[in-house]
Amino acid sequence: MSDASRLRSTVFVGGLENSVNEKLLADAFLPFGEIVDVTIPKPELPSSTDPHRGFGYVEFEVAGDAKDAIDNMHQSEFFGRVIKVAAAKPQKDSNEGLGSKTAIWETEGWIARHAVSEEDRQAALNITNVKTPAEDPMRGLEGPDVAGPRPE
Repeated sequence: MSDASRLRSTVFVGGLENSVNEKLLADAFLPFGEIVDVTIPKPELPSSTDPHRGFGYVEFEVAGDAKDAIDNMHQSEFFGRVIKVAAAKPQKDSNEGLGSKTAIWETEGWIARHAVSEEDRQAALNITNVKTPAEDPMRGLEGPDVAGPRPE
C-alpha cells in the first residue's frame, strides 16, 4: 500500500483517556471495517507518568471505512471523554515549522517564493531617496498669544 493510500485510510483519534490502550481503541473502531494497525504514541519524556500522549491512530484496510469512522465517531464519548476523530495528516519533517533548527529563509524554496525582484528593490530605494521638505510644526500658530476665553 502506498503512503498516500495509507494516509487516506488512517484516522487520528484525539482526547483519549489514560486507561485506553491499543486493544480498546481497536475494539471501538472495529465496526467500521477491517483494521490494519492501531498506534498510541508513548510520551517523549521518560520521566512522564502518563501511559500515552492522549491521541492515537487507527489504520483501516479501506479508505471508505476510515471516512465512516470519522463520520460516526467524531465528537462521541469514549471512556468518559469526548474524542476528536479526523483524517490523519502527514507527519511534518523535523526541518520545517516550529521547533526546527534551521532558519526559515534557509529552507529550500523559501527564497524563490519570497524573493523581491531587482526592479521592486530599485523602486523602493527611489521612494526613500526622494527628499520632501519638512513641514514646519509651528505653522498655523502665528495668531495672538493670549490664553483663556475670547473677550466679547
